[in-house]
Amino acid sequence: MNNTDTMTDGPSRPGRFAEFWSYFSENRGAIVGLVVFVAFIFIAILADFIAPHSPTQQYREALLQPPMWLEGGTSQFILGTDAVGRDLLSRLIHGARFSFFIGLVVVVISAGSGVLIGLIAGFAGGWVDTLIMRLMDILLAFPSLLLALVMVAILGPSLTNAMIAIAIVLQPHYVRLTRAAVLQELPKDYVTSARVVGARRVRLMFVTVLPNCMAPIIVQAALSFSTAILDAAALGFLGLGAQPPTPEWGTMLADSREFVLRAWWVVTFPGLAILINVLAINLMGDGLRDALDPKLKRS
Repeated sequence: MNNTDTMTDGPSRPGRFAEFWSYFSENRGAIVGLVVFVAFIFIAILADFIAPHSPTQQYREALLQPPMWLEGGTSQFILGTDAVGRDLLSRLIHGARFSFFIGLVVVVISAGSGVLIGLIAGFAGGWVDTLIMRLMDILLAFPSLLLALVMVAILGPSLTNAMIAIAIVLQPHYVRLTRAAVLQELPKDYVTSARVVGARRVRLMFVTVLPNCMAPIIVQAALSFSTAILDAAALGFLGLGAQPPTPEWGTMLADSREFVLRAWWVVTFPGLAILINVLAINLMGDGLRDALDPKLKRS
């Protein structure tokens, strides 16, 4: 075993997980958020089996039918139908799949590229660091949703372009976070020891330093997941994200806004789906921050 391995070895993995879970479970809101998020994942994966109808099938004899507990509602359409007779519950269930896919893709793209650029900035220093951070400052100077709107308007309205735009908007947060964590780790003894034994820069970046910077990045990823869902819904609502008849929650809101006074359910249920999922992910992110940040742990 070489010196770099001995310097980075810590408590056993089960011990670290037990410690993490003990801090995480103290936050009841985080537990609730985790349960809702896990349910959200299962619904997204099993949407084809859970949904009672196809999300695009139209029942022309049941236009704007109310939920089953209201007068005129039936058990065939538990949450009612929309303006063209599509089952609202089925569209919400399939919408969970789109929202999860959006969040996952955006986090992977923004975190992957942002962490890489942040590592380069932190290790390179000098003019490279200055150039990268000034570019990130320029991106952060624009309101995030406005910048995403401009990018989608340039690329063209579609779900793919909306995900790319949101990922670019969220990337500077990972760059700044990773750079700050790297600069904090570089002066430490274990990095100096790794340099002394001849570890190459790539190994220093990805094997020695990056694992010790993951805690804030994981927290940011959880919060970015909810931001991606919210921004994608906003773009869909404005007609620049997913296009009809895609059962994406923001697009469902946009299609139903003219019926808000006569058929409240077509707007209320997609809005509640967005609210519940974003709130659950944010609560889970708070719990992750409390459990992973040593400064917030109680002695």
